[in-house]
Amino acid sequence: MDTNLKRPSRPPPRFTEPSAEELIDGIRHRNRTLLARAITLVESNAPKHQEVARQVLEALTPEAGNSVRLGITGVPGAGKSTLIESLGFWLCEQGRDVAVLAVDPSSTLHRGSILGDKTRMEQLARHPRAFIRPSPSGGTLGGVARKTRETVVLCEAFGFETVILETVGVGQSEGLVRTMVDCFLLVLIAGAGDELQGIKKGVMELADHILVNKADGGNERAALLAKAELNRVLSFLSGPTPGWSTRAATISALTRAGLPELWARIEDFLEKTRSSGAFATRRQRQAVEWFESLLDEGLRARFFADPRVSRQLPLFRERIHSGQMPPTQAAESLLRLWG
Repeated sequence: MDTNLKRPSRPPPRFTEPSAEELIDGIRHRNRTLLARAITLVESNAPKHQEVARQVLEALTPEAGNSVRLGITGVPGAGKSTLIESLGFWLCEQGRDVAVLAVDPSSTLHRGSILGDKTRMEQLARHPRAFIRPSPSGGTLGGVARKTRETVVLCEAFGFETVILETVGVGQSEGLVRTMVDCFLLVLIAGAGDELQGIKKGVMELADHILVNKADGGNERAALLAKAELNRVLSFLSGPTPGWSTRAATISALTRAGLPELWARIEDFLEKTRSSGAFATRRQRQAVEWFESLLDEGLRARFFADPRVSRQLPLFRERIHSGQMPPTQAAESLLRLWG
């Protein structure tokens, strides 16, 4: 027998997509692999994936809603990722399960994302109670992923008690983040000239807490001065939450000084808003805003998928480009064609 004869190679096994039932059961039984797979399907634009994701969300949404949803934004370089890692690790050590949805900026050229937060949060990523999910922002205003709300639902149904949303801090439409969270944190740094660092008044009015980070080493005095200046400004502003006064505090994500005090203030905030009914009102409003965003997205998708629109769209674009038709007339004509 010729031992040199090669056996015919077998084709590699084909990957089988988990069914909706498998994903639902896996999330209920805290299977992280299936949680990650469900999030991937939720983020996908493929129609077959969207249908499975819809079934999963419809089954699990009634089991969600029991977490504390924290939103964290701030100026670039303020140390948001370091703060999230420190806070997340501290919460895990206190016995809480923490999910971090770290949104990465997408390239404006190819829409790919850096996905570096999981690398930056190495210590937290290794903690058995933590789950970090980087997601591309896709250029969305506010620096949040298109399917962030759905991802929050999946993480809550899985059993995470704290869900932290990090934005890219682009300074645009932070109001979108506000509509997804119970408590909104704004992170600043001292020693950068203007203590308000160009943060618009409207952004400060969205924050339930303002943190002056990097209050350590030789920067501690500057951080205290910045805190005092911020609290002076905040005394003239109205906060986003009825019955709650937004205040600034110093913190060091590096040394973790101030983390217990921060969490105590967050718990005080949650207790007061639950007692006053503001918490429930905000959650109800979030559900309506989610519904409206789904309508906007669905109508846009159906509009561009309509054969009548897709056939005429290149022609209208050419007419606008050549100056033969104003954009307002073109838009109205296409909408009439669709309607």
